[in-house]
Amino acid sequence: MTESHRGLLPGTVDLVILRTLTTGPLHGFAVSRAIRSQSEGVLELQDAALYQALHRMEESGWVEAEWGTSEKGKRAKFYRLTAAGRKQLVREERFWRRYAAAVFRVLDPAPEEP
Repeated sequence: MTESHRGLLPGTVDLVILRTLTTGPLHGFAVSRAIRSQSEGVLELQDAALYQALHRMEESGWVEAEWGTSEKGKRAKFYRLTAAGRKQLVREERFWRRYAAAVFRVLDPAPEEP
């Protein structure tokens, strides 16, 4: 992986999408734009991966979708988090915080006691 690689690590797609939808209903492009903005351009979701994840989450009951009109006046599907999605977000966040902490413990091990 190079410094310029800005894709998401496997398993993080659900987490960042669910977290992004806590702000309210968004259409797919707005979800992608928010993730890129919140991560200061470090994280980018390819359209195919984004829409596959949104459809999978809809089937799982984590998000609900409704057709509406985007800020540019185009028809768009807006996704919103459900109660089940909020519970899943809590599980995902808990896992990733533990995982990240473990990675940092490996990267920056505590000095051994004499």
